[in-house]
Amino acid sequence: MMMIQLRNSFFQVFTLSLLWVVLLLTFFYGGETVGIGYLWNVAGIAAICAALFGVMYNALWNHFTLKPAWNILISSALSLGGAMLAVLLFSRDMYELLLPWLPGMIALSLVLHTLGFYIYAKMDSRKRADELNNKLKEQA
Repeated sequence: MMMIQLRNSFFQVFTLSLLWVVLLLTFFYGGETVGIGYLWNVAGIAAICAALFGVMYNALWNHFTLKPAWNILISSALSLGGAMLAVLLFSRDMYELLLPWLPGMIALSLVLHTLGFYIYAKMDSRKRADELNNKLKEQA
């Protein structure tokens, strides 16, 4: 069941990411033509987004039972690595422009993933507590 959910999530995110990247390319590079090889880069960017946001985050935060520090480190490393690979597929010049900023991006990624984890954990705890309270009310 989990595999079907992750597969469906992958294809949903892939499709939306592909449309989003094509929309951005149309907006910023509307008058230029692109080669068929670059379209594979766009599909690669969509696949990276789908793997990260459709599969990895879903599995890591909802299905795996790792300690929070591991979830934060894994999600930070994979999301930053995926983002840099997507930028490289989009433009080598942009990638080289961002590369010197990598240490700051690593620190920012860790901080934001830590904040995101604690906010998500608090919301999830409240949701589960409400579900349990509702079940108790139904049984009484």
